[in-house]
Amino acid sequence: MITHHAYAVEPWCLRETELNLDVLAQSESVFAVSNGHVGWRGNLDEGEPHALPGSYLNGVHEQHPLPYAEGGYGFPESGQTVINVTNGKVIRLLVDDEPFDLRYGRLRSHERVLDLRTGLLHRVCEWTSPVGKTVRVRSTRLVSFTQRAIAAVAYEVEPLDDRTDVVLQSELVANEQLPELTGDPRVGAALESCLLPEENTAFDLRLRLVHRTAVSNQRIAAAADHVVRGPGSTQISGESTDDVGRLTVTAVLEPGEKLRIEKFVAYGWSEYRSLPAVRDQVEAALSGARNTGWQGLVDQQREFLDGFWSHADIEVEGDAEIQQAVRFALFHVLQAGARAEQRAIPAKGLTGSGYDGHAFWDTEAFVLPLLTYASPNCVAEALHWRQNTLPAARERARQLGLRGAAFPWRTIDGAECSGYWPAGTAAFHINADIATAAVRYVRATGDTDFERRTGVELLVETARLWHSLGHHDSGGRFHIDGVTGPDEYSAVANDNTYTNLMARVNLRAAADAAERHAEQAAALGVDEAEAAGWRDAAKAMFVPYVRELGLHEQSAGYTALDVWDFKGTPPELYPLMLHFPYFDLYRKQVVKQADLVLAMFLCGDAFEADEKARDFAYYEPLTVRDSSLSACVQCVMAAEVGHLRLAYDYLGEAALMDLADLEKNTRDGLHIASLAGTWIGLVAGFGGMRDYGEVLYFAPRLPESLDRLAFSLRYRRSRLRVDITGSRVTYALTAGEPIRISHAGEVITLSADAPQTRPIEPPPVMPRPDQPPGRRPTPRG
Repeated sequence: MITHHAYAVEPWCLRETELNLDVLAQSESVFAVSNGHVGWRGNLDEGEPHALPGSYLNGVHEQHPLPYAEGGYGFPESGQTVINVTNGKVIRLLVDDEPFDLRYGRLRSHERVLDLRTGLLHRVCEWTSPVGKTVRVRSTRLVSFTQRAIAAVAYEVEPLDDRTDVVLQSELVANEQLPELTGDPRVGAALESCLLPEENTAFDLRLRLVHRTAVSNQRIAAAADHVVRGPGSTQISGESTDDVGRLTVTAVLEPGEKLRIEKFVAYGWSEYRSLPAVRDQVEAALSGARNTGWQGLVDQQREFLDGFWSHADIEVEGDAEIQQAVRFALFHVLQAGARAEQRAIPAKGLTGSGYDGHAFWDTEAFVLPLLTYASPNCVAEALHWRQNTLPAARERARQLGLRGAAFPWRTIDGAECSGYWPAGTAAFHINADIATAAVRYVRATGDTDFERRTGVELLVETARLWHSLGHHDSGGRFHIDGVTGPDEYSAVANDNTYTNLMARVNLRAAADAAERHAEQAAALGVDEAEAAGWRDAAKAMFVPYVRELGLHEQSAGYTALDVWDFKGTPPELYPLMLHFPYFDLYRKQVVKQADLVLAMFLCGDAFEADEKARDFAYYEPLTVRDSSLSACVQCVMAAEVGHLRLAYDYLGEAALMDLADLEKNTRDGLHIASLAGTWIGLVAGFGGMRDYGEVLYFAPRLPESLDRLAFSLRYRRSRLRVDITGSRVTYALTAGEPIRISHAGEVITLSADAPQTRPIEPPPVMPRPDQPPGRRPTPRG
């Protein structure tokens, strides 16, 4: 995308200077606007041409049977797929009875701009119809951060050369036709005509449609209201059917005259509330938006984002492309979680239907770390959602013969939806990822109320799973067998190092939380013996290590496996999972994504510095990065062990995953975790931040190509700014109470108006490790 000449590199926006239908699907993803509750893909206002229509409500889905050639005990029976709900974006235009369709006539100019500071998507174009009438169209679109249920569009048409009859049709459209399915399992299953009509109405300038899903039985209401500005002769009429609500506005415009519609759209849904209740909900939201007005919504959007950028912005000097990419990433991660409010943050956010709209471990392992230091209330809400799904997780654990809770590998409402158990059920590490996210949030915010109300329960139930899943051997060591770590090319392994180390953190944190909050722990049935058992298991946790090689193993026996034939695998056969049977991948040394290397990042205090260097050098030639989650982690560890140039290359891959469409599936929605990985690569990689100790730890170092890196973090009740230039770093407290941090092992106390500057030690000179043939990251130059 960004490499196409139509896309400009600018620090605070994404600008498309011409319409290219070849990348229309990708543009619909990158120009999506959302608030975590409502999501609109960046479809053209007129509805056509389009690649994938997309209007989403977080949590709204349809259920469908999961087909198995041969069933088995414990296999999930139903899948869940995000659905395209009622589309409120559409405003069709007719110019002298000719539909405004950019595939016909002559498109004289077309520009779209996603403004990251204001949260607005702007569009302006000039078009000459097949019969020679030329008009200019301007539109602006937003999904409100401040009014959760509201999205809005301002659409304006102006003739440029002659008197023109203009008709605008503002619509609500349900059950839109969707594209045919593909064979790529990463693409969500498109369910057509799954909305059953319950009510439709058109009155004055208002439209409303109410539907419910056929199987999941969720009721969805969408309503629209309008402000119309045009000549005095402008005529307006409304109509509705089961799946379409339409307001038609007709005017005759002279050159220089304009017809403008301001459209306010409200969404609501519920599994439980009655039709009148859901209907009244959207009508109330709509009245609030009308009272605020278009300009009021625009002003609120800017104010909200001014607050966000004041403590979340990252400044990069020396690479304009990375500067744009990181702000694009921060904006879209915020859009994914800002108003999710006790709903999941899906892997694609609300930008597309890829991965069926499911949430994975990506959220806790990659997205929540960013939000912890940029928008911590989003983290609390996301973890509240996990707490709300504990009944399903407990039932899943019981079904598997385990105690505690077994959180789902992929889900929308908390029920397991993974039909492939080696890469689903066996990936128990998601429990520890959730627990670690809760621990990180409490440590970073000091929110003891959250720990008492939510954290304790999450930690206790996840610790119970580990204690029942693992076992002590005759020598007292604790093992966790038959699991899948982050590397899905090595399934059902014994003693996966990442899983064991993260489980150890989980077990210790649960015991500590139960001690701090004895009353809550007792209410969950925790006694001293159980907590002591967690501590014993953590202390005795086995970590595979081959002394002869001086290496940690990804899992027990991993280094004894045959190495994948990388030289015999041409580039067109990646990703491997689409071209080779899993059984062959499982029995070879080939790494889909950072696994042991991720353990070195998140559990870095379990490794010595020389061990990290050796481990990184060993796993680099095995890692093919068939997952968008890998590059940012490899960036972090490459920077830590001294490969700054390689780290910089990996940063580029993480940052441009969607803007350059590196995995060729941005059409299905953005990779929200990889976007968050851009922040991780800069802050944890080149900023050297680690947050698993008593204080925030920094060991910054910049690659030669970057002149400066500066970022801010929210920590406890303070705001910390880190400014790195060349061989020096300055830490400043820009708001709040004094805090302690660590710079390369030196503890520093920061107070207001007393910044501290420290030198940066140069990294050790190390030979650059190899990557699998053809899988070296693209050099940034």
